[in-house]
Amino acid sequence: MQITAYCLVQSGGAEHHQFMVASNHTAHPVSDEAAQSTASESPLNLACARLKSAGLRITQPRIAILGALIARGQPTSIENLHADLKDGACDLVTVYRCLAAFEQIGLVKRSFYHNGTALYAINLGASNAYHVICKETNQVTAIDADTTAQLRAAVESVEQVLKERGYTDVTHVVEFFAVAPKTR
Repeated sequence: MQITAYCLVQSGGAEHHQFMVASNHTAHPVSDEAAQSTASESPLNLACARLKSAGLRITQPRIAILGALIARGQPTSIENLHADLKDGACDLVTVYRCLAAFEQIGLVKRSFYHNGTALYAINLGASNAYHVICKETNQVTAIDADTTAQLRAAVESVEQVLKERGYTDVTHVVEFFAVAPKTR
């Protein structure tokens, strides 16, 4: 049995250590308990569980990319995500390939800057967060909770109408673009 510690640094500077247990014995009691007890505790463990359930290997580059996405906490470009990774964690091509695989299994959601640049955000099953992107600075800002609730209700209503009309596997992408107010 192998126990590996992974470190995820949050934006506030606080460090969170995650321990993952790998075992070639599927009925090993420590591996089962560890998988069940930590899966609900850590976004990184949830993401790794999603990779495993989709049949994808859990590799060091994938863990690094997932950790960077979680630490960002908002949509980011591939280039910014690659810059967030420690030197040598993986090359830019690996980031592109991993994000394509993550998107295919629904682990990340893709949105876009107004100029067409793709942005990626972790998707661990929580409610959709909506953002406004500044056209001048490309700064991504989350929309407040009340407005998000109103928007979510409107989108769910449209999705329901589409389902009633026979559409299946209905999804959506909503992004807002504006020039941010100047603060002094």
